[in-house]
Amino acid sequence: MVFFSYLFSGVSLGSVYAIIALGYTMVYGIAKMLNFAHGDVIMVGGYICYCSMAYLGLPAIVSVLLSMVVCTVLGVVIEGLAYRPLRQAGSLAVLITAIGVSYFLQNAAQLIWGVTPKIFTSVVSFKLPESLTGLGLTSEAIITMVSCVIIMIVLTAFVNHTKMGKAMRACSEDKGAAQLMGINVNRTISLTFAIGSALAAIAGVLLCSAYPTLLPTTGSMPGIKAFTAAVFGGIGSIPGAFLGGLLLGVIEAMAKAYISTNLANAIVFAVLIVVLLVRPTGLLGKYVPEKV
Repeated sequence: MVFFSYLFSGVSLGSVYAIIALGYTMVYGIAKMLNFAHGDVIMVGGYICYCSMAYLGLPAIVSVLLSMVVCTVLGVVIEGLAYRPLRQAGSLAVLITAIGVSYFLQNAAQLIWGVTPKIFTSVVSFKLPESLTGLGLTSEAIITMVSCVIIMIVLTAFVNHTKMGKAMRACSEDKGAAQLMGINVNRTISLTFAIGSALAAIAGVLLCSAYPTLLPTTGSMPGIKAFTAAVFGGIGSIPGAFLGGLLLGVIEAMAKAYISTNLANAIVFAVLIVVLLVRPTGLLGKYVPEKV
């Protein structure tokens, strides 16, 4: 019984990591850049939802949708102002810019909302029967897991079966060739950032619903772990991000339960190192030889 409680807790946490990792893998798969400000977009989404419910009195579903809209716009603005001018720059310049954007968002959140923790009200209102709560399941965990599966299926269908999804795959293969074929590369990358940021808003709301303390640094560690999950599963692969997130959450929960709470993060990253030594492209990543 206790084992299942830890397992469900890990799957729930892993589902949040998976949703965040899907945003990471979308941006990297199309734009070939690591948006380390992604974790702070999660934090912004949490604050927008919190303010909508606490100060404006909006219903939970409306607050979530508003959070998604704000984060989508924020993601497009970040891409247009911070990353688009560096499209032809080296990866180091993009990485430093991403870290700068991350710190900017954190400090802006401190100025706007302060450093005092906010107590987030869960957006999930229904109650589970006692037979399920006895196993350690919560309504937040159920919603998080179902949302994760739905998002993964919808994203996979979108990328594989829509015109814009095919444009994204073309940009991922070769931006220059895609542009010659009439694809608007800038618009395609902006759409990718918009989708990733909307997913970050959902992840932020679900994360704060399960762990109801909201701070300007709330998204930092989940963002890093979700990036780890994306690499673990094979960055650039949507099913890989999903699998990596779930496995990472389960490993972390089991490590906290049976080994040490203080060593849980170290164990998570140690597992990542071992996996990458055996499979450098991740569990579901594909090796793509570089043409010269």
